[in-house]
Amino acid sequence: MSRKLRSRTSARQQTRAPVFAALGDETRLLLVARLSGGQPYSISQLTQGSKLTRQAITKHLRVLERVGIVHSVRAGRESRFQFDPQPIEGMKEYLDFVSKQWDEALSRLKAFVEK
Repeated sequence: MSRKLRSRTSARQQTRAPVFAALGDETRLLLVARLSGGQPYSISQLTQGSKLTRQAITKHLRVLERVGIVHSVRAGRESRFQFDPQPIEGMKEYLDFVSKQWDEALSRLKAFVEK
């Protein structure tokens, strides 16, 4: 891999790392799954049916909000949280890029072994 390509790959990893880290928690993944339906939810709605407190759900939502996966909108006295797919689409692009690199490396290895 060329130095320039390694530099671009490293930069992509650094911008994606916080999103991967935020999704590395099972509770946050469940929150994203629930919010990905397109409907905004309040903290009390997201807490229903969960063993977690409102405070715990709020902390998880703030982590997701920091990396842009969710955003809050004020509706009267409460905040409603909505899913934003953009950061996850960026992760998909990055994973496709990495996958392509692996496919190329495996093709080169196969060609080398078959010689």
